Amino acid sequence: MKTAGGSEAAKRRAGERAAEEVEDGFVVGLGTGSTTAHAIRALGRDVEAGLEIRGIPTSFQSRQLALEVGIPLTTLDAVDGVDLAIDGADQVVDDPDAGDDGALIKGGGAAHAREKLVDAAADRFVVVADPSKLAGRLERPVPVEVVPDAHTVVADRIRAFGGEPTLREAVEKDGPVVTDNGNIVLDCAFGAIEDPDGLAGSLSQIPGVLEHGLFVGLADVTYVGSEDGVERRVY
Repeated sequence: MKTAGGSEAAKRRAGERAAEEVEDGFVVGLGTGSTTAHAIRALGRDVEAGLEIRGIPTSFQSRQLALEVGIPLTTLDAVDGVDLAIDGADQVVDDPDAGDDGALIKGGGAAHAREKLVDAAADRFVVVADPSKLAGRLERPVPVEVVPDAHTVVADRIRAFGGEPTLREAVEKDGPVVTDNGNIVLDCAFGAIEDPDGLAGSLSQIPGVLEHGLFVGLADVTYVGSEDGVERRVY
């Protein structure tokens, strides 16, 4: 389900630009995905050069990469706060006239529950993306992490909201994708989402839903990498 999209050069530029915002002594949220991986590698080089930071990984994937590049790790409940979170997105609203500019869909890597915890706790949340992730409206299916025993009930409720849920199947194993939290994921198609904030609230109220992939009102800035450089969107 995770979208590749965009060139590696564009992703690298966005990730490395976001890493430049990290200062000595920061606690940094380390998101998940191919663009954020470039930020983590850049921070690893900075740590090797003497930068003192602590990272909070949002997934097994980001934890393994952070350990590989030498970033000291901690946990959300062991710190007083998070100075900066860096994370990618599957889709970003890029329309100042839309009223929800900067709203995101995340969860292509099934890590959105932990990502939202860390991103929401951060003083600043920096999104890294390439141009393929920008859109005038959110329209990708929304990942919803669900307690396994509740997935049929949750699916029925989502259909009542006008969505079409699909259980995310694993690629190289029988059965569904299982998150780091031991749950499963429903990818819920709603078409063009006219009211991301309202839909986010409705999904959050369904019993059995741990978290959904709509991130509304959380992002502070998006760095969009391209073949030519990096553009900065401030919200």
